[in-house]
This record gives sequence, structure tokens and C-alpha cells, in this order.
Amino acid sequence: MRYLRKLASAVFSPVPVSRDRALGISERLSALTTLSSSLEYLHQRKQLDPGGLNDWDIMKKSPESKNLFIRRVSGAVAGKHVTLALHASRAAVSAGLLLPGNSRLRGAGSLFLGATTCLLAARHRYGTDGSDQVATLVQGATGLARLSTSPQTKDAFLWYVALQANLSYAASGWVKLIGERWRDASALPGVMRTRTYGSEGVYRLTQRYPRTSKYLQHGVLAMECLFPVVYLAGGRLTRPFLASAVGFHVANGFVMGLGRFMTAFPSLHPMVAYTTVPASHPAVAGRDDRAVKAAAVLLAAGVALSAAVAVQRRAAVLEGWPTSRKFVTRHGNELMYETGGAEFSEEPVLVFCAGLASTSEHFSWITERFVNETEHAVVSYARAGYGGSLRRTTVPYELAESVDDLEDLVRGVVPVDRRVVLVGHSLGGELIRRAAARLGDRVAGLVYLDPAHPAELQRSERQSKGAKDLRDTIAHASLYLRLGTGVLMSRPDWLDRLPKAYRERVFAQYTDARLWKAGKREWEAVEKEFRAFDGRIDPIGAPGLIIAAQQTVDQDPEQLLLYNELAHAHQDQGEHDGQGEDGGLGGLGGLGGLGGLGGIKVVEGSDHDSLLTNAPHAHRAADLIAEFLGSVRGAGVRQEEHVRQERREGVER
Repeated sequence: MRYLRKLASAVFSPVPVSRDRALGISERLSALTTLSSSLEYLHQRKQLDPGGLNDWDIMKKSPESKNLFIRRVSGAVAGKHVTLALHASRAAVSAGLLLPGNSRLRGAGSLFLGATTCLLAARHRYGTDGSDQVATLVQGATGLARLSTSPQTKDAFLWYVALQANLSYAASGWVKLIGERWRDASALPGVMRTRTYGSEGVYRLTQRYPRTSKYLQHGVLAMECLFPVVYLAGGRLTRPFLASAVGFHVANGFVMGLGRFMTAFPSLHPMVAYTTVPASHPAVAGRDDRAVKAAAVLLAAGVALSAAVAVQRRAAVLEGWPTSRKFVTRHGNELMYETGGAEFSEEPVLVFCAGLASTSEHFSWITERFVNETEHAVVSYARAGYGGSLRRTTVPYELAESVDDLEDLVRGVVPVDRRVVLVGHSLGGELIRRAAARLGDRVAGLVYLDPAHPAELQRSERQSKGAKDLRDTIAHASLYLRLGTGVLMSRPDWLDRLPKAYRERVFAQYTDARLWKAGKREWEAVEKEFRAFDGRIDPIGAPGLIIAAQQTVDQDPEQLLLYNELAHAHQDQGEHDGQGEDGGLGGLGGLGGLGGLGGIKVVEGSDHDSLLTNAPHAHRAADLIAEFLGSVRGAGVRQEEHVRQERREGVER
């Protein structure tokens, strides 16, 4: 029993590390990480040659080099000989830092290593990883601590690294916990089956001992999620947690080939050990813990700022544009919509229906074109839950609800003497198809912009595989934004390709959890209904035009076949209705099939999103829509002439 008490005391006791010792261990481990990194690049120097993984002519086009200043600074060291000389000097400095000593020059060496890692980051897009980032963080903090003569300043830097370590583990753990694969214990076998990080032997072990594999994965989750509890119980949990973390990184090094992980992340641990020792312990006598209070104040300020920004953005989203209006549907949903263009023209009104997790402003290049240059009026709206539109109904969501809302909107805001052309992008294409059957003769035509097809999840392997990733992305975004992280959301590149007047409002919508909550609700309904689709599209009694993005049909040939079927649904209606019992032409739908209206057009160079957000692609789509509208107008004139001719012939007979 006495030995068990000794063992428990040894395991559950603080790690008495002094300030200087914590600094020394951390800087040596981080130096070992950099030494390994530079030796790898020196050994693989052929990758710097033209055509290699780190060819600068290719690297300078990467997102990391988009900033002109970064590109110029990186370009200054991009020459092969300069790059190799930097790595050689880094290796020499790293080796020097492994030697004993407490000189302030060690601080300069650590700062040199961290600075050159940043300098070479854009140069080495391939080969850098989280271990290099951790080493840079530690080297920056230990370097500045070494150069300082103030114990309080040193402690502030040590606390900074310790807090970063807690954030790193806890954030990683909670993100894993949100993912389904870690909860159902399929993550480890999945990784072990990959070519890059996998291990056939370990994968076979996970299949042979699934329960052990499950316990192991859940143990990693528990260690990461609960890492901050090392500061509880007077430091008695420090040894178990640090030992578990070291074991995790060593396993990563041997099994996944991430050798630098074995030194990079453990370089954080001495700071954790130093800061978890009770302040009364002689090893940390005089430790300054004010950094914790400062961090708490900064965290509180950050939370307050995040909440204020979220409230301001939500208010802007709900307010809408100065010209926005509201319409209440049969479900009680309040739809916000905007109108523009020729109010008293006889031309059909274009009604735009956006895609999943998208905004009505995505159509701005196209709608502005029609408002400013044609006689067509335009109506664009946000579905319930998006933008300033409110979902009031409490019944479980089905796609039919959005179809009902669209039908009500058309009947309620478009004058009864004017027909409509429904324009839908992505999921909006499926919604307008269903609404067209409800609206009947009110519909003059349909325009599908890279539309969803109800059979795509059954027949397109690419779409089916991407469905889960999309579901996870939307769910995670919805959760994170509800937690107030919208202020941290980066501005997507596509947003700055929209007309300038729309960018801030669109960004406000994308940082608002309401958009992602609505997208999550819709995607769940899409998956359920699309996977149960019986494979038959009913004939559509109006001409239709499908505008496809080139990358969509190039990357997924099945998608083009689906588009063909959708186009035939319009033609089939024409072939069915186009020939009446008296041998004459039928309605406008018949002309869609027999008169050559619509069909499929491809916008070269575009993808699913840039079809709308890229000005040249959107303008090309607008041109195709205008041509289609001209054909619809001509077909209507021909139909009227045909009817008049039949009447004259009837009178003569």
C-alpha cells in the first residue's frame, strides 16, 4: 500500500520547473524542430528546381503570396542558393541552441529561427505544417524572454505560450468532438487508410481490436478537450496530461510520419509545467501571474466586441435595403424582396430564386443588367430564414414550403396581367421547376443557372460523396456562428467580385448564423427528398433554358446527362402538347419543344459560384437569358398570329 501511495504521489504531483529551466527546455525542443526542418529541405533541394514541389514560379502564384509585400520579400530569398544558404544558417543556429548555456544571445538565435521560418513560409508552401507554426510561436516567446532582463516580462511570455498550448489542445479537441467521425470512432481507421498519413499495420489493428481503437480515440478526445483542467487540483494533473500529450505526438511521429511533431508540440509543455506549479512552491518563487488576469480581460473584451459586431450585422441584415418590401405567405413566413426595372412594361417579370446558403444579392450582376438595360421588371427575394426574411411557421421544414412561398410571392407581388420568367440558381432551380407546375399559364419560361437535379444524389457519385461534406460544413458554420465567432470569419475571395455596393451586406449575411441555420434546414430536406426521388421529372408546360457552368459539366459528366433530362422535360411537354387534335400548335410549352426554345448553354471558364459572382461570366449568362427571352417573345407573337389565322380560316369555312 505504501508503494501505491508513493506511485500515486509521483504521478499526481506538480512538475517543479523553474523559469530558466522551462525556457531552456522549450527553446532546445523548438530548435530541434527547426534543425530537422532545415535538414529536410537541404536534403530535398531538388524540389526547389523548376518543376519541383517548391518551384518559386509556381509558389508565387499561391494564396500565401497574393499580398504584394509578401511576394516581394519572399522573392528576395527565392533563389535556390539564397534559400539553401538560409537553411544552412538555420541548421547551424539550431545546433548552437542545443548546447548548454543561458546567454542572451540564445534569445537572438531563437528570434532568427522564428523570423526565417516566416520569411520562407511562402517559399515552401509544401512541406510546412503545424509543427513549424508551433516552433515559431515558441521561438518568438523564448527569444523575447531571453532578451528581457525583467522577471515579470519573462513570466508574461511564458504564460503566453502556456495559454496558447491550452487553446491549441482544447480547440483541436472540441472541433474533433463536433465531427461525427471522432464520435463514432471511425476517424483513426480512416486516417490509417490514406496514402499520405496511413499505416496498413495500424489500420489492421484497428479492425482487429475495434473496441480498443474506440477507447484510444475517445481518450485522445478527452485529453484535448479537457486539457485546461491541468490548472486544477494544484498542478497534480499536470504529469498525466503532459505524458498523454507526449505519447500522442510520439505516436503521430512514428505512425503518420510527422517526425517534427515529437519535438514541436512538447516544446509547449515546459511552460505549462511552470505555470501549473502552485505559486507557493520554491521552484517558482516570485512568479508573476498577472498575465492570466490580463488574458481574461482581453477575452472578455473580445467576447463583448464579437457580440456587438454580431448584433450590428444582424440588424443590418434584418433591415434590408431602403427599397426592400415584405410579403406574408400562407405559412405566415415574411419574405423580404426587392423590385426594379420597367414597372409598366408588358414584358415578363423576372423572378430570381437563390441557391442553398446563398443570397439574393448573388444575382446582382444579372439583375442590374436587366434593370438598367431592358424593359423587364425584376423581383429578387430571400427565402424564409435568409436575409431579412423571417420563418414564422413551426412545422417541420420541407421543400414544398419554399415552393408555396414562391408561388404566393409571384401571385401577390406581380401584377395579374404580367407573366413571369422564373430564374433559379442551384437549389433555386429545383424550386422554380416545382413552382412552375403551380403557376401554370403565369409562367412564360424558366431559366436554370447550374441547377440542382432531384436525381443527382442517386446518380452522381461526385454529388453523393460531397453531400456529407456539405452537410458537415453547414452544420459546423451554423454552430460556430451561433457561438459568436462571426467576427473571426475571413472574407471569401468571391465576395469581392460582386458589385461593390453589395459586398458588405452579403458579408454581413454570411457571418450571421441565420443564413447557415436556414441552409442546414434546407439541406436536410434536400437529402431526404432527393434520395427518395423516383427518377421521373414530370413534363413542364413552359420553355426552359439551362445555363451550365463549364467546370460543373467537365468535372462531372453525369451532371450533363441530368441537365439533358431536365431539358427534355420541357421538350417532352412540347411534344405532348404541341400537336392538338385539330393538328394545330398548342400552347407556349409546345413551342418550347418544337420551336427550339431554350436548351442547354455552357458558360466557358465558369464554376458553380463564379457563374454569378464573376462579372464576365454573369454578363454572359445575362446575354443568354436575354436571347432566351427574345425567343419566348417571338414564340408568343407567332402563337398569336397562328390563333388569329385559325380564326380567319374558321370564319371562311
